[in-house]
Amino acid sequence: MAVTLLAPTAFAADSIPTDLRDSALATFRALPSTTPTVANNPITPEKIALGKALFFDPRVSASGVLSCNSCHNLATGGDDNHETSIGHGWQKGQRNAPTVLNAVFNIAQFWDGRAADLKAQAKGPVQAGIEMANTPGQVIATLKSMPQYVEWFDAAFPAEADRVTFDNFAKAIEAFEATLVTPAPFDSFLNGDEVAMTSEQKQGLALFMDKGCSSCHAGINVGGQAYFPFGLVEQPSAVVLPEKDKGRFAVTNAADDYYVFRVAPLRNVALTAPYFHSGKVWDLKQAVAIMGTTQLGVVLADEEVDLLVAFLNSLTGEAPEVAYPILPSETATTPRPVTQISGK
Repeated sequence: MAVTLLAPTAFAADSIPTDLRDSALATFRALPSTTPTVANNPITPEKIALGKALFFDPRVSASGVLSCNSCHNLATGGDDNHETSIGHGWQKGQRNAPTVLNAVFNIAQFWDGRAADLKAQAKGPVQAGIEMANTPGQVIATLKSMPQYVEWFDAAFPAEADRVTFDNFAKAIEAFEATLVTPAPFDSFLNGDEVAMTSEQKQGLALFMDKGCSSCHAGINVGGQAYFPFGLVEQPSAVVLPEKDKGRFAVTNAADDYYVFRVAPLRNVALTAPYFHSGKVWDLKQAVAIMGTTQLGVVLADEEVDLLVAFLNSLTGEAPEVAYPILPSETATTPRPVTQISGK
């Protein structure tokens, strides 16, 4: 596909391929207009409401300070805008927190794909000593100590004998997170609205496909569907790619998975700086330039970077309006917060 590059301040409609939308539809998919389904977890309004409360409740952490929203802040793009997240006892995590927005469409969760779905992902941070530092038993004891939560679990899982369980805790959070879908101008364009994207954004989309970016960043989430080495052509600096983080190798122990990561989904990427699993790059233009050299083996011209960033801005979607929930009150039997780091 031929692409004519123009200076960022002068765009011509005839520089946009006439079959651009058809070409895009062969690679990408628009977001659905309804809440997506998830495997082995029928989504109901009661389950969504419970999951929303759990997502915002800091008492699922040992300290009573950290909630899911702490690292996946729905007000700031679904992440925390830190290089790496701050967890229990102000410990610093090892990787940048991915956005929770549209995460339901990813092939797997976490940078290394170690969680098969959002249910599995919801259990991980709760039990990680460097994150929430809690245990399943303590989480359930906390929830069962509050009658309102017991009622909500009863409503969300009426067919089960034992309703307040760690599995159901995770299922409820997954149900809520499945609603965090952000339709963007790009989706409107895919659905037939030719004026939903600007001329600059359309040229960037054409360039995105022509350069080969869409070979990895494809599908409904514009990424998140496959695993590739970071440094496919040229390895980035040790600052951007810390040597101690071997990526997916830690999950599979396969030599081919050294420095392999799940392809980052690019929806709302303009809101989720800093970038990459290390969180070392704060500027989107710089991130795009790095991807050019490391993954494509090309040095992108400034005009090309500007066009690609323009396209990426068309992926910024409309976040669902989420009102902060009023959470159940503690009782005399609610476990007390623990702020000390275990073993210290």
